[in-house]
Amino acid sequence: MPEIDSILLHAEALEASDLHLKSGMRPRLRLVGNLEEIDGFPVLAPGDVERMTTEILTSGQMDQFRHRRELDFTYGTPTGRFRCAYFRDHQGIGAVFRRIPTGIPTLQELGLPLELEQFAHLHRGLVLVTGASGAGKSSTLAAIIDTINSKYHKHILTMEDPIEFLYQDKLGVIHQRGMHYDFDSFEEGIIAAMRQDPDVMVIGELRDLESVRQALRAAETGILVFGTLHTNSAADSIDRIIDVFPAQEQSQVRVQLSDSLAGIVSQVLLRRSDGPARIPATEVLVATSAVGSLIRECKTQDIVNVIQSGKSRGMHTLDDSLHRLVRRRMIEPQEAFIHAANKTKFEDSMFA
Repeated sequence: MPEIDSILLHAEALEASDLHLKSGMRPRLRLVGNLEEIDGFPVLAPGDVERMTTEILTSGQMDQFRHRRELDFTYGTPTGRFRCAYFRDHQGIGAVFRRIPTGIPTLQELGLPLELEQFAHLHRGLVLVTGASGAGKSSTLAAIIDTINSKYHKHILTMEDPIEFLYQDKLGVIHQRGMHYDFDSFEEGIIAAMRQDPDVMVIGELRDLESVRQALRAAETGILVFGTLHTNSAADSIDRIIDVFPAQEQSQVRVQLSDSLAGIVSQVLLRRSDGPARIPATEVLVATSAVGSLIRECKTQDIVNVIQSGKSRGMHTLDDSLHRLVRRRMIEPQEAFIHAANKTKFEDSMFA
């Protein structure tokens, strides 16, 4: 058994979300959001980190790491899977292993509002799942995609960097493709996927102009497209999509996005007050004619008003979600206040 497996198995047993390896320190686990040393483990020397990390690489992965000095891939222990990120700093090799649940979680198991299931029943358009790194975007997206897979006879194509959750064909047919192994860029992967009769397309990250351009194009042709962004609200997500384009194209992109956008889910992960775990708070936007008008008229700052008036459509703001979690005593008021958008109003209502 590779040496790293014993540490990864320990991380699984403690339900840590991440393992960090760096020379000059003991291995650390991220437990309920905090990095903590593994008790009793020695401080790692540069040779220890290099030995443990390179032992599990294929020759192709080793060549790629030497050339790029960074490497993203997935690795399986006898009982679990991890997303691995290798890199170099001035002390040598550093590595972060993120635990991937072995099964596909449901929305209910993730503590997400069941209103999110409506996005699984769409037939076209662009759905964005957004949040900071580590906010649970991949899990949310996996739950929605598995719902489609379970309920519809559809062809689902995913483009990931790297492949994380592993799906089984159910009513649907799923092909999962990994960056650098099955395609060279998200732009190229999307263009190729459009020739492969997809009903649903999952883009691991909309990270540049061309991947966004092709995602909009795919949504315009009648494909249901899911993508992720590192943004914190529905309005920020719309602005990010538009701002990635040159100024002379933004007017046309607003029209495209107003026609193609189907919905946005933004989320953060919060420390639970009733045990050592975390729970998501969400903001949900469902695209309506009012949303489309605001996008075309450059009034994305008013999106929050549409969300507040759209509760019958399953919409809610992040602050709505935070208030609900506090009322249910699932998070502490102080934890909610940190993430609130309207802190003054939130503080008045929470601590009056």
